[in-house]
Amino acid sequence: MRLRLREFRPRTGPHEHRVVQPRQPLRHTSLRRPAPVGTLMGDHDGLSRLAGLFSFAAHSPHTIVHVPLRDGVPPDEGQGPLVDLVLAHGSLGLRASQWPELRRRLRQGGGPLTVRTDDARTARDAAAWRARQRYHDRRDELRHTTHANTFFLFGSRDVFAEAAMSLAYTAGWGPRQKRVAEGHSALLSGLWGLRQPPGGGHPVEVLVCFKAYPPYTHFRRP
Repeated sequence: MRLRLREFRPRTGPHEHRVVQPRQPLRHTSLRRPAPVGTLMGDHDGLSRLAGLFSFAAHSPHTIVHVPLRDGVPPDEGQGPLVDLVLAHGSLGLRASQWPELRRRLRQGGGPLTVRTDDARTARDAAAWRARQRYHDRRDELRHTTHANTFFLFGSRDVFAEAAMSLAYTAGWGPRQKRVAEGHSALLSGLWGLRQPPGGGHPVEVLVCFKAYPPYTHFRRP
């Protein structure tokens, strides 16, 4: 997939950071923070591009991916506050508390950047992650937190690749589900590998749903 991005190089003290955003907003894609269950909902275009952004994040360990989802059209279903999304490798050492200052430095500038993702490599990495889960290897998880109206996912190559495949699956099969042409959402997948808090209780989940955007007369099932 080809992604059109904006690239920023903000500095905090002696450190320079590389931050990318989609050049055009994902207008019909939204994220509700998991408390403990959140919902990531979008149309084919939004979920496809978001899958590409996860794939890009998987193979860009020195880059912060910022997706300002609150700028889109608010969904007409679901509960909970809407949040933006940040993806970063755990090895980068980004702290959520650093983000408000970094975000303020993204208001101006930002050069155009076009990248291509390697879908075959992403599929291989996702398969490697799933294979490890069969042996109860829980070391490669998505750490997460919410801060400053932003949901942060900290992970590594394979677990980000698995999330990319989940999103791509929903983007591809969502339009084929019953009643989506009438405006109903369809739950098809989730962001797997989220780290769970100690002590049990209801697991933290982010459900991934397809939803066409109105007017629905424009929508045709494949």
